[in-house]
Amino acid sequence: MLEHNIIVVGTSAGGVEALTYLVKHLPADLNAAVIIVLHVSSHSISILPKILNRAGNLPVSHAQDGEAIVHGWIYVAPPDHHLLVEQGYLRLTRGAKENRCRPAIDPLFRSAARTYGQRVIAVLLTGMLDDGTAGIMAVKMRGGVAIVQNPDDALYPNMPRNAIDNVEDIDHIAPLSDIPSILVALVNIPMEIQPENPVPSKMEFETEIAQLSLEAVENEGDRPGKPSTFGCPDCGGILWELEEGNLLRFRCRTGHAYSVETLLATQSDKVEDALWIALRALEEKASLSHRIASRMEARNQNLAAERFKEEAQSAWQRSAIIREVLLKINPNIDVD
Repeated sequence: MLEHNIIVVGTSAGGVEALTYLVKHLPADLNAAVIIVLHVSSHSISILPKILNRAGNLPVSHAQDGEAIVHGWIYVAPPDHHLLVEQGYLRLTRGAKENRCRPAIDPLFRSAARTYGQRVIAVLLTGMLDDGTAGIMAVKMRGGVAIVQNPDDALYPNMPRNAIDNVEDIDHIAPLSDIPSILVALVNIPMEIQPENPVPSKMEFETEIAQLSLEAVENEGDRPGKPSTFGCPDCGGILWELEEGNLLRFRCRTGHAYSVETLLATQSDKVEDALWIALRALEEKASLSHRIASRMEARNQNLAAERFKEEAQSAWQRSAIIREVLLKINPNIDVD
């Protein structure tokens, strides 16, 4: 008989409140390790272990690289590090960001699925965009259990909804209030050993590349997916398309990975950045042309002054168009 004793939890926006509730309602004698990724800024100081220690009955700490996995303990990914699961211990890496995050949820879920298969319970809670969907799919491919917070119950429903829309065989879709009891029941009931699906080569590759494996980066012949026509927003390299059932994802040579919604959001941000750069360049050109025109007039070089006035006017007109576009992107911004 096997036990479900590796619980991996992923959340983003609204996650502190959700995790506080979850931890508060887990028993002190839980016969499983709980491993958590909450999206946090790379430059922030995480106080999540302190918050969760005050809330619940289980000890909580930031994970350490090489730390042994102990049942009855809660491990939290520290800022700017992916948290991965190996056989009996944890790994921290600074591999490429996935879905614009480090730590990201997918690498945690994927590595746990690769290592522990049927023993894994993956819990996806409130959050924006779609990190965690590919990880939930990996857990299900290896025979683990998937629990997703009901989107109607989540402060931010996008992450749970994307998982539900793209992964067909999620085991439990439940409000947050029911998830602790589901976890306790799963941990306390031994399961029969089922024939286990082998670890797919794609899962091996993606886990290795999250660990900055040079062999994985250089292994051109077995790289999963096919080249797309899109460039990586982070490094400019070619993005490779990865298809799993209904799910389409992208990953570049160096390891940056995107699901569809995150890639679209990133491209939108890049377009806005480019517009701001263009606006600045045109306004600087207009200002410089106007200044040169004034100097020409002071020297009675009227023809040259007129030409620079026209340059200034043209630049102002083009910058006005970009201002209008920026206002449509976000009507609350002030571009003056």
